[in-house]
Amino acid sequence: MREVDEAVRQDEAAEFARRYGILIAVLVVLALAAFGGWLWWQGHREDKLERGSEQFIQALDQLDAGNTAAADAQLAPIAKSGTPAASAGAKMLQAGILEQKGDKAGAAKAFLAIADDKDAPEAYRNLAAIRGVSNSFDSMKPEDVIARLKPLAAPGNPWFGSAGELVAMAYLKQGKKDLAGPLFASIAKDKDVPQSLQTRARQMAGVLGYDAVTDVDQVLAEQRRPAQPAGAPAQ
Repeated sequence: MREVDEAVRQDEAAEFARRYGILIAVLVVLALAAFGGWLWWQGHREDKLERGSEQFIQALDQLDAGNTAAADAQLAPIAKSGTPAASAGAKMLQAGILEQKGDKAGAAKAFLAIADDKDAPEAYRNLAAIRGVSNSFDSMKPEDVIARLKPLAAPGNPWFGSAGELVAMAYLKQGKKDLAGPLFASIAKDKDVPQSLQTRARQMAGVLGYDAVTDVDQVLAEQRRPAQPAGAPAQ
């Protein structure tokens, strides 16, 4: 019985190998090929990221040295084929170069293109929207400014101060002082907003008849502070 049982098992194993052996071998080869391909892709990706980082640093060095043409040339391949974050960062720098050259229209177009790029990280899109609107504010319709930046112009939003100021100015262009004044006052009272922006917002709110003073001593100290000469670092 043991010999018969062993013979049956051998026959079953042989039949299984005959029926499924080739398929199993193919699956094993495919699995090994897939694993090898994954290892190659990981290495290629890391190498690409490393080269992209080196190019980015070199471009920043060129910008610091004032060589905008060389920086722009090094940023071009990153902007074209880098990772979404690297590409957006390179495009932001390229737009900044246009802004530095005085090409406000070109800079605005470049910034707004980043703002509309769904593959770019949200932080880049939000910053690009503000920079784009800032460069094209005079030529934009106020309703377009409001439509683009109003979601960011809310207390608690990291971009509230910058976006809120532009939205409030757009309200003024529309003649809506009843909307602009409270928004300026809200910016002036926000402790997370830079002091220079708080001061501007408080002044605008006061002109429009809205009280935005929360700390009288601070306001008096700002008024007593001597004006800084042009080019002096901010205190």
